[in-house]
Amino acid sequence: MLKKLIFTLLTVAFLGFTSDAQRIAVVDINGLLETMPEYNTAQSELNRISSEWRQEIAQEYDKIKSMYNKYQAEQVLLSEDVRKQREDEIIAKEEEVREMQKRRFGPEGDLFRKRQELVSPVQDKVFAAIEDYAEEKGYDIIFDKSGQAGILFTSDEFDKTEAIRKRL
Repeated sequence: MLKKLIFTLLTVAFLGFTSDAQRIAVVDINGLLETMPEYNTAQSELNRISSEWRQEIAQEYDKIKSMYNKYQAEQVLLSEDVRKQREDEIIAKEEEVREMQKRRFGPEGDLFRKRQELVSPVQDKVFAAIEDYAEEKGYDIIFDKSGQAGILFTSDEFDKTEAIRKRL
């Protein structure tokens, strides 16, 4: 957060010292998204799906707990081979549920893909509107006030990547 604030202040200060006055704007992306019905619908759907998957995983963990309790109660009566077999079954079931949890909620899991599917079109619509507005009103740079995306739009004339690449 502090890094973003310092970056923003330095950027504003730097832009203030250039010969041409740049037009800068700030937009609250979260505020925009939260007012859009299609975004709220997508979020509700994601919450519903996530809740179902969490419940499914909790049920699987309950089955594991039940298997372990049954094993504990019968352990003294079981032969060494049967004990080992039951322990292996419990361990395999735990690994299966952990894998299910990773598949559902991991960084590239089902929830991530579902979020991309449902929320990305709405975000793309917002970003396109911001870009159109910036070009129409002559803004050079637009920052995200909510702090998630940083710079949302910048005029190509401010991109000095190629000049620095040539120096390297």
